[in-house]
Amino acid sequence: MVNSPSVTPSDLVEELAARRAKEPVGNALLDAAADGRLPGDAFHRLVGTEAQAHTAELAAYGTALARFPRSPAADLFIRLARLVYDAQPKLQECARALGLTDVHGRRWPPERTAYAFNGTLSWLAAQGSQAAFALAVHTDMQVYFPGCAELVRRVRATDIDVPQAFLTYYEDEAPEELTRLALDVVQDGLDRGDDPQDAVFCARLLEESIGDFWRAAAGPR
Repeated sequence: MVNSPSVTPSDLVEELAARRAKEPVGNALLDAAADGRLPGDAFHRLVGTEAQAHTAELAAYGTALARFPRSPAADLFIRLARLVYDAQPKLQECARALGLTDVHGRRWPPERTAYAFNGTLSWLAAQGSQAAFALAVHTDMQVYFPGCAELVRRVRATDIDVPQAFLTYYEDEAPEELTRLALDVVQDGLDRGDDPQDAVFCARLLEESIGDFWRAAAGPR
């Protein structure tokens, strides 16, 4: 795809989908569940990895807001930060139900994969263009939420004993209005001259780091 003013956010989403089909990042947690080798601490690890991501997300959205304090970008970043902020007490409740304490204050899980998403998102917030960051955010919502929903579906289909607070937290769907807004922000960035292929590169990079997120939850093999 050439760098052209005629390129639209939908074109970039389609390009990412084609790449995803050809070179899937995968979901190690779902793979482990399908193969019957889900470790006993998988749900604890998922919640712990999620808590580390929350801290990075709040900082990243604040950085992006400082860099792009204009509409519609500012609206997206403020609402994303609010989404994560409001989710923190729910995640803490989920953690307590699993027997975890101070989930936001611990550096756990310790593996590198638990922090890959955080590093990539932070780098994109500091260095990425508006279109690149917004497309990465859109990709995150398109990949992360369905992965969580599928995990809940599989858990419900088995006799795995999981607290209701865990199921409630992870069965949420991506806010449709936010996914649309993210594409509006991508379009605004493209209109301002952002490179569409750079945006695709960055979005794919974040998607690959979400693969690490799932690997951290599934645990070392």
